[in-house]
This record gives sequence, C-alpha cells and structure tokens, in this order.
Amino acid sequence: MLLEQFNLAERGDAVTVLRPCIDVTRWCEDIVDRRPFDSVDALVAEAAKAADPFTTDEIESALAHHPRIGERAAGSSAEATMSRSEQAGVDPSDADVQQALREGNIAYEERFGRVFLIRAAGRSAEEILSSLRERLQHDPAEEERIIAGQLREIALLRLRGTISP
Repeated sequence: MLLEQFNLAERGDAVTVLRPCIDVTRWCEDIVDRRPFDSVDALVAEAAKAADPFTTDEIESALAHHPRIGERAAGSSAEATMSRSEQAGVDPSDADVQQALREGNIAYEERFGRVFLIRAAGRSAEEILSSLRERLQHDPAEEERIIAGQLREIALLRLRGTISP
C-alpha cells in the first residue's frame, strides 16, 4: 500500500493493513491515530515508539500467530506469506538442520512455555539454530527482553514492506 493511501484510509481499514505486521491492537491503533506521516521513515519511527514496550500479554498474543522456526506458515494470508518469505534462509531439504531446529523448538517451548521467536529475515538456518541454542541458556527475564526486541524488529521490518513511499 502506498503511504498516501494509508494516510487517507478509513481508520478500520488502516488498522487492517497493519495487523499482518503484528496483530497487536494497541500498536496498530496507536500508529493509525498518529497519521498522517510525511514519509515511511517517519511512520516506522512512530511505530517503533508505539512498540516500546510491548506488554507481556501483547507479546503472548502476537506469538500465538507465529509458526515455529523451520515450519512453513500455512495459508494465503498476508502474515503467512510474510513468514514464509522471512524464513527463506531455512532450507527444508537440509534434514540435519531441520531436525536440530525441531529439537531446539521443543526444548525452547519446554523451557520458556512459548514459541521461539527470532527475526529470521536475512539469516541462514545455521545462524538461527546457533541463536536458538544460545538463547536456551538465558533466564526467563533475559529472554523476555530479547523476545520483545525481536518482535519489534519483525513488526518494523514487515511495516516497511507493507507501506511503500
């Protein structure tokens, strides 16, 4: 969507445009209520402010929509399409890495009670796996901060891809 169209869209329509970036109602509404924006950079800067901080409930809600790393999101929704694109560096034909990611995802979920989240765009499967293994060593409070940061990065990256100048 063009920035001009986003600026002029009805409030509900503009919120709908943002939901695939991250389905956090407060974040979407805060951004929409700050319109108009004179540039995509200004939009992203305001979105970053609105995302700092995400609450624990917002993080949990957003994580409910994320597939495990290494698993392809199903469906044709904008969010599923974004997720598949972001995980392009995870080659499904590398059985050893796929198995290690499956095992790591399970260990992470057992340790932290939630899906492992990382900004996968631009990262190889080996980089993601290394980060997963490292993060398994974190305490829950440290991991909470990292998850919030990763969620912000994903939301802002998706926002840039959704709204063009």
